[in-house]
Amino acid sequence: MVQSEGQLVVLSGPSGVGKSTLLRRLLNDFSALIPSISATTRPPRDGEAPGVDYHFLPPQEFENKRNAGEFIECCQVYGREYWYGTLEGEVTPRLTHGKWVILEIDVEGTLSILARYPQAVTIFVEPSDPAHLEERLRGRGTETLEAIERRLEVAHRELRQSGHYRHRVVNDSVDTALANIKTILLEAGFSNDPTTASA
Repeated sequence: MVQSEGQLVVLSGPSGVGKSTLLRRLLNDFSALIPSISATTRPPRDGEAPGVDYHFLPPQEFENKRNAGEFIECCQVYGREYWYGTLEGEVTPRLTHGKWVILEIDVEGTLSILARYPQAVTIFVEPSDPAHLEERLRGRGTETLEAIERRLEVAHRELRQSGHYRHRVVNDSVDTALANIKTILLEAGFSNDPTTASA
């Protein structure tokens, strides 16, 4: 049987828009879609597991991999000292074997991805009203006022850059947004065949 070609899917959107919830439900329903696990220099948060939520790397190891060209995209997020990035080993081997791989990354990372994978299926998740982002971020109660303001500044910048994406999905209803993302993937040629789910 001829091996089908793999595809890279990028999911982005500002903080507070609900990307993680959508991705979690999408992966639950589309078992053949493989998540790329990002690497980061930040320490694990409560409940996070190495190799599941992130590859948690010491700063020196991250820098060594960055200098060796092992990342297909990486950057410092929100102006903090922590780095985040996508390791080539998480993506290229799976694409070569015909897998569909999904990344949840920011706009800066997406631009780097598109320079290398111009045919990637890019999806930007946005609110119908940017004011909803501030409500969600403040409602979390997990960050300082300064951190929220910084995230909102980045969020507004990312909203202005949403035109770089092939698809834009409004997330006012998780069920509706999820259905729209599924339609985008199916129309792009994705097949949820469980025999393609293993890495």
